[in-house]
Amino acid sequence: MKTYYEAPDPYEPAPGDPPAVFLAGGITGVADWQREAARELGRAGAIVLNPRRRDFPIGDPGQTPVQIAWEHRHLHLPGVLTLFWFPAGGSTQPIALPELGAALDNPARGIVVGAAPGYPRVADVHWQTRLARPGEVVRGTLPDTLAAARARLAAQGSGTP
Repeated sequence: MKTYYEAPDPYEPAPGDPPAVFLAGGITGVADWQREAARELGRAGAIVLNPRRRDFPIGDPGQTPVQIAWEHRHLHLPGVLTLFWFPAGGSTQPIALPELGAALDNPARGIVVGAAPGYPRVADVHWQTRLARPGEVVRGTLPDTLAAARARLAAQGSGTP
């Protein structure tokens, strides 16, 4: 079974599939952290849903609605864990911040959140997370965020919330 899906692939998890993780967070103007995340989570047996395309046709305005629709659909799939990573440098990731807010406001949505200390809006990520989900820890490194996601996936596989 294939375990890596990149936008705009239409895959959606089916009953009996391994647990799935959506890689939310920084894309524009930041290093490709999704590559490391996909490798690590794939080793843990997860299906990875990656919105970052290897070759996004930036000159094709018709691809923007395709991309946004794919992300929206996959962010709302039931049972999918959403990993948010806000890397240092680059922009504030203005699309990922509202996606985080929406996920935080949906108590049924499994999330893991990480924000590098050098991310320009790191305090916002911490405060929004603390207010919406007081028990949710915001990790400060990508390895710590990935470890938390692996632990959450293992708990899902064992039937523990």
